[in-house]
Amino acid sequence: MSVVTELLTDRLLLRRWRHDDLEPFAALTADPEVMRYFPAPLDREASDALAVRADALFDSHGYGLWALELRATGEFIGFTGLAPMPEGVPGAGGVEVGWRLARGFWGRGYATEAARASVRIGFDEAGLAEIDSITAVINQPSRAVMERIGMRRADFFEHPRVPEGSPLRPHVRYRLLAADLGDE
Repeated sequence: MSVVTELLTDRLLLRRWRHDDLEPFAALTADPEVMRYFPAPLDREASDALAVRADALFDSHGYGLWALELRATGEFIGFTGLAPMPEGVPGAGGVEVGWRLARGFWGRGYATEAARASVRIGFDEAGLAEIDSITAVINQPSRAVMERIGMRRADFFEHPRVPEGSPLRPHVRYRLLAADLGDE
């Protein structure tokens, strides 16, 4: 497949990462509220490394984790896209849709809008048969996005990279099959 570097939705631009995304992304990943369903907020070095890895997926897979900006203002608000499922979890070896938005942009449907566009690329352009998504069981906001885009709960598991006893260790995997979308 060819590299999908840019997607437009009604309100959003999903695009490759730029150097000027690193500062607002670092603020996003350092925000304890944004990172409450992850083991810890990220420092600048770890945040920059995540952005570089997210963008590198395009070169290796043809899709990746797109930087997300508002079309109306050009403001960076987070990321959304497709990435390999982590090793050691149900669905490993497959593809996951994921998102992370700055707190000021929650509750407006942006994650749902961008995730829908991402799964379409996965199915229509990359020819994937299935796309997964995982999160901590207690992450109700992300689980709601998964359900809004048509994903169904597949299984529960203990995430091997989250310490035992952590309330974030119990995870849930949702799955969406290309066949489930039909001719929408």
